[in-house]
Amino acid sequence: MTMIRLRATGPRSGFDALLAALHGVDGVEHVEEVADLMPHMDDDDSSSAGLSDAMPGGDVLAVEVEAASARTDSVREAADDIAARYGLVIEYVDAF
Repeated sequence: MTMIRLRATGPRSGFDALLAALHGVDGVEHVEEVADLMPHMDDDDSSSAGLSDAMPGGDVLAVEVEAASARTDSVREAADDIAARYGLVIEYVDAF
């Protein structure tokens, strides 16, 4: 089994579709939304300092997917397909 970790940014409807699609991939043993402990704040000198957190752009979702090693490409293809359809930005990471 291989663990795939991804961080998605976008609308909640996209997250729901992503989680459902990942559950449906053959060879996926486990899909879990996990707490992303990375702080998502701007520095005082950031170009986005002072902007409202309610600005469009969406929330951040951290997901762990445990899948058969031979199916990891299918998991990434499914995630990328949903991302394109729902306006999500997907980042594959080694650790959260």
